[in-house]
Amino acid sequence: MHGLRFPWLRTPVQAAIVLVLAGVSLTGLPLQALGQQAAADAAALAAPAAPRALPGDDFYDYVNGDWLRGTAIPADRSSWGSFAMLSNATNERIIGLVEGLATAPQTDAAARQVSDFYRSWMDESAIEAKGWTPIKPLLTKINGIRDQAGLARALGESLRADVDPLNATNFYTENLFGLWVAQDLNDTTRNVAYLLQGGLGLPDRAFYQGDSARMQGLRTGYQAHIAAMLQQAGYSDAPARAARVFALEQQIAASHASREDSADVAKGNNAWRAADFASKAPGLDWKAFFQAAGLGQQTDFIVWHPSAMTGSAALVASVPLATWKDFLAFHAINHFSSTLPKAAAEQRFVFYGSALSGTPQQSPRSKRALAATNAALSDAVGKLYVERYFPPESKARVQDMVTNIVAAFSRRIDKLDWMAPATKAQAQEKLKTLYVGVGYPERWTRYAGLRVVRGDALGNVQRAEQFHYRQALAKLGQSPDRKAWAMPAQLVNAVNLPLQNALNFPAAILQPPFFDPQASDAANYGGIGATIGHEISHSFDDQGAQFDAQGKLRDWWTPADLAHFQSASKQLVAQFAAYKPFPDLGVNGQLTLSENLADLAGVAAAHDAFTLSQQGRPVQPDADRAFFTGYGVSWRSKAREAAARQQILTDGHAPAQYRAATVRNLDAWYPAFDVQPGQQLYLAPEQRVRVW
Repeated sequence: MHGLRFPWLRTPVQAAIVLVLAGVSLTGLPLQALGQQAAADAAALAAPAAPRALPGDDFYDYVNGDWLRGTAIPADRSSWGSFAMLSNATNERIIGLVEGLATAPQTDAAARQVSDFYRSWMDESAIEAKGWTPIKPLLTKINGIRDQAGLARALGESLRADVDPLNATNFYTENLFGLWVAQDLNDTTRNVAYLLQGGLGLPDRAFYQGDSARMQGLRTGYQAHIAAMLQQAGYSDAPARAARVFALEQQIAASHASREDSADVAKGNNAWRAADFASKAPGLDWKAFFQAAGLGQQTDFIVWHPSAMTGSAALVASVPLATWKDFLAFHAINHFSSTLPKAAAEQRFVFYGSALSGTPQQSPRSKRALAATNAALSDAVGKLYVERYFPPESKARVQDMVTNIVAAFSRRIDKLDWMAPATKAQAQEKLKTLYVGVGYPERWTRYAGLRVVRGDALGNVQRAEQFHYRQALAKLGQSPDRKAWAMPAQLVNAVNLPLQNALNFPAAILQPPFFDPQASDAANYGGIGATIGHEISHSFDDQGAQFDAQGKLRDWWTPADLAHFQSASKQLVAQFAAYKPFPDLGVNGQLTLSENLADLAGVAAAHDAFTLSQQGRPVQPDADRAFFTGYGVSWRSKAREAAARQQILTDGHAPAQYRAATVRNLDAWYPAFDVQPGQQLYLAPEQRVRVW
């Protein structure tokens, strides 16, 4: 249900950046073609690090210890590891592809759009020469708001399709609310508009409420950031304005749902009619809001965060209009700062990059330009990438692995002694109807309706966001498409889509160290096989198990089955809650439960599939060691403390070292590494968590 990787990236800018970080290709190009950093990354991934700790004491260190101690996080990154290294190499290759478009005659309209968008973003001197002029019309329009109806229209016009509570578990938007258009939880025949909470400049409500010295310091720094942005844009009395904007955000945050509640699908399934908003969330002129948002004809909504709708609407009525105008102005400046004068982009990095994530140095402009291009024209870039770097042989082999792992999962279901036959039949139906997309979508998005103008960097970004928003609105008049992709082909990630009963495995993750055509079956099943198993397993985790084969939210478990599942889940919650990365901050076992369940079932199913795939072949010496080592290498990662703390507070993914330790629940891991009682990771057989 969730994307597998890059769990620490949450804000829109971070999400845009991650789109560009795709996988190393299998083209046989010499390492020097990747650039010095990419070559070093590829070499580092070529072989597991020499072991240091005993695997039974610290499996993560056993597999990755030398790499962890010998590798520095690059200055422009908040974290580093297998995914980022893999992504960085392809980042350089895609930049080469895109920059090459400028020198070759282009007959393909989408390729021209990619080139023009990227080159406009790269033209820093032109952006600097224009100064603040490009954003002035938007700021002038905000300043011209005169009454509550005008404020409602401005808030509606700012709505974007920039959240996703199920596929990406992205609950963040700077706009007061966020829109997601997808299949109705309760009616599989139609798409519906989901409304989510928003309006915060800090990552989550926890940052407005925590009383630690770090949280207090971040709040002080954020208020100074608001003032600095407003001052650069020419606003008078910026510190006082910033104080009022921050106070408003604190009030907005007070009505927000927690991250744990946001992840609870049942709590998000609140069907509201358009006429309900006036009585359930008074204070906002909802008719004006929906009309401005292009939702004037929409009669049905699902409100994921009712408390935020009610709380924010009340603030629209009670907070002075001048404060709301400053709020809108700041967030417009903050959101578009990357295409404003250099000082604005640098100020944003000072807070979000350095203070919030601990990153000492901003990424090169080429990487940021490609990130923005990916966000605007993801399929156009993805098509270029696939045509050049994704061999069909890789797709065919991974499809075979998918078939084997689905079969292994099916066998595991059949063997469950705690599940009733009726529940098993429903689970098997989900597997039979599962759509698995490998590499790239069956239909690429077309961008004929997007106007890209050379030299208009800010305008291009604004029009791209509006284009994607119109695409989302258009889905309201269409039937759900089970084969639609939620990820671009050039992203190192994978996803389970519960409403579609579908999986996506983008081309970029189908690369070493996760998948290598030259590697053993054991290593590949431990790497990409566990990833495939992870995503399949999301269909049966604490959230995915709430959806049937058609993607409808309904209870298809018997009470006894559900009780057993919940009991086993509590064991896993407790196991992860015992991990403490910092003396004052531990892993949230409940928040990370879905991902931890998927890791556990995924690696178990992948191991079964590997064993089955070897029938009739000579058994490889130390095959299980190679399998589990491949799994451990895939989690190779290190993060700066600020970024690690942010992940623990806001993310549904546990830190990598604890995800690697999931192997302690698998019986086959113990003889493979001679793990004995008394070692730190040892669990007696009856203590090993077994779900699927």
